[in-house]
Amino acid sequence: MTFKRYNIENLEILSAGAEGKAVAKQDGLTIFVPYAVPGDFVDVEIYKRKRGYAESNLLAIRTPSPDRVTPPCGHFGVCGGCKWQMLAYEKQLEFKQKQVEDNFRHLGKFEFPELRPIIGSSKPYYYRNKLEFTFSTMRWLSYEDLRRQQDGEFFEHRCLGFHIPGMFDKILDIEHCWLQGAPSNDIRLFCRSYAMEHDLPFYDPRERTGLLRNLIIRTASTGDLMVVLVITDFNEQAAAMMEALAQRFPEITSLVYVINTKMNDAIFDLPFTLFKGQDFIMEEMEGLKFKVGPKSFYQTNSEQAYNLYKVAREFADIQPDEVVYDLFTGTGTIANFVAHQAKRVIGIEYVDTAVADARINSEMNHIDNTEFVVGDMAKIFTNDFIAKHGRPDVIISDPPRAGMHPNVIEQLLSMEVPRIVYVSCNPATQARDLTLLDPKYRVAAVQPVDMFPHTQHVENVVLLTLR
Repeated sequence: MTFKRYNIENLEILSAGAEGKAVAKQDGLTIFVPYAVPGDFVDVEIYKRKRGYAESNLLAIRTPSPDRVTPPCGHFGVCGGCKWQMLAYEKQLEFKQKQVEDNFRHLGKFEFPELRPIIGSSKPYYYRNKLEFTFSTMRWLSYEDLRRQQDGEFFEHRCLGFHIPGMFDKILDIEHCWLQGAPSNDIRLFCRSYAMEHDLPFYDPRERTGLLRNLIIRTASTGDLMVVLVITDFNEQAAAMMEALAQRFPEITSLVYVINTKMNDAIFDLPFTLFKGQDFIMEEMEGLKFKVGPKSFYQTNSEQAYNLYKVAREFADIQPDEVVYDLFTGTGTIANFVAHQAKRVIGIEYVDTAVADARINSEMNHIDNTEFVVGDMAKIFTNDFIAKHGRPDVIISDPPRAGMHPNVIEQLLSMEVPRIVYVSCNPATQARDLTLLDPKYRVAAVQPVDMFPHTQHVENVVLLTLR
């Protein structure tokens, strides 16, 4: 049976919800509404209804909320990247703080103190240090574009931008992105115009043909700038484009290309080739230097990463005679950041290239009290590992969104380490893990940090102390 869509008029938006959507209620039904702001009165179209909830499209705003602001981005509402641009930043922070508290209160079964006020970003725009764009022959056309095309008007289908949410083959051509500072927009626009003027083939995701696939731009607080061009072949056309890019933007310190002829966009298993400059950029934090290569992971908001790590260091309260374990260490940023306070720091990470970066970063900063181990945390974090590397006094854990594996939780419970600092990008899975740790650990402090303004995402740091 086909669901028959229907409209609801003058619906009051009550709160912010999951995945950046707002929440309304009518006759016991919870309704999720995209791009709405708590306090709005709106008209919506219900396009899916399940037991107890419904998904809707926003049709019109009858009465705007006092917290509604005008999004600066011309692509807002289509791009899908900055879903909260229409919400005043101060209110975004309030809802992120509430998100952490609600997850802890409703998904967790443990006591926790009053949350510290969320640390907001001093730069709500142009805060990202990495963006990836896609070349395509399948530009997203609006309904108005399609109508005009049907009337015989020509539309350029080649584009360079972001994937439309939920569509692998449709790319939104980006004129100006508010996420990454100069010269990111200029580089992207130059690459698009150069490729069109010189008739370089853009990638066709259905036919899987074309030369140009992706453009990655990485910036650093030091002023270093990396540009990576993903292509299907390094031919004369590609070489000429990269040379033109280097001439137009002499501030590029690392110009790299990677050849990807696979059916997917994953490139981390492919070799990267240096075209000009160095094969890395350098980040800096409190005098420490961090080498960031084309494959390196580094927090995408450098300024807020520093604030996050300062909280983790404060909560850890490391003493000179203490051993620290840094679980899910990545490229060892936190491990190296706290190393000067500790006797020894052991970092564990399953990605071998990340561990190689971590070791280089220690060596480069003349840090000789760190050790980095490659392995799957769920398998190697055992009694034998602890016997070999020494019993820790403090553990810092920054797991992926899925949280910590039950084996890791079990090991933490058996070790009875005095302090655990749990850094999370997902308060829901963090609440689950804290519940499992609750028999032996109490939550002593909670500090949310906003790493991604204009999105629903929030980082959270928790201090656990042994009961």
